[in-house]
Amino acid sequence: MKTISENASFGGTQGVYSHASTACNCEMTFGLFLPAEARDGPVPVLWYLSGLTCTHENAMNKAGAQTWAAEHGIAVVFPDTSPRGDDVADDEAYDLGKGAGFYVNATQDPWKPHFQMWDYIAEELPAFLGAHFALDMDRQGITGHSMGGHGALTLAMNLPGRFLSVSAFAPIANPTGSDWGRKQLTAYLGEDDAKWAKHDASLLMADVGFDGPVLIDQGAADQFLDLLKPEALAAALASKRQQGSFRMQPAYDHSYFFVSTFMEDHVAFHAEALYGG
Repeated sequence: MKTISENASFGGTQGVYSHASTACNCEMTFGLFLPAEARDGPVPVLWYLSGLTCTHENAMNKAGAQTWAAEHGIAVVFPDTSPRGDDVADDEAYDLGKGAGFYVNATQDPWKPHFQMWDYIAEELPAFLGAHFALDMDRQGITGHSMGGHGALTLAMNLPGRFLSVSAFAPIANPTGSDWGRKQLTAYLGEDDAKWAKHDASLLMADVGFDGPVLIDQGAADQFLDLLKPEALAAALASKRQQGSFRMQPAYDHSYFFVSTFMEDHVAFHAEALYGG
């Protein structure tokens, strides 16, 4: 592991680290906020998965999560959104390739050699974090924005028992029915859409649901509503009678102004679950 930076933040430490990833076959970078309580022993951890075009830095610098995580004594991990490097496949479009890993394991060329983001987030990075930092890996929550909200929801429902709580900001809610999804799932997983279902939060919610509380915030003035398809997820939550809340927030768009506004609510929501509230 390489320490890129460590800065004092709200009594704790905001670090940025890199390591050689076996899953992605490249050097991967992540941010990790550790509250003051981590000096005395393992603390619960909240995952924040970012959206299209983002790196580990966007939420780390813009979401304001450290303020509220410090208040509740929770660590926050900010992974990257894709593999990186000169030999990593890319595309001219902003919504495919680097910065657009979609939290899946690619089975198609040229993506397959590096784009194994599901394994990286579900297996490799948790094991790495647990081995190197004072984190209680039995108490994990997960959240994310846009493509990261998609990743948070699909990981949470596909890994029962892993996460005690899940939330999302403006998630890509129904990628199998959206241009933010069909394009990427075809490229990464192939044209057999039967293989896409485990990566669609609305389909998963209607089928299996989540064994814990769910919180979704969606801006009513989001410029990407037609691509996000929040109505599909809202319907699935209702049909499954899922424990959770889906909130349409008037006037808010897709930006980090929206995310930072409701970050306090989301961290408090996860803290209640992580501390057995």
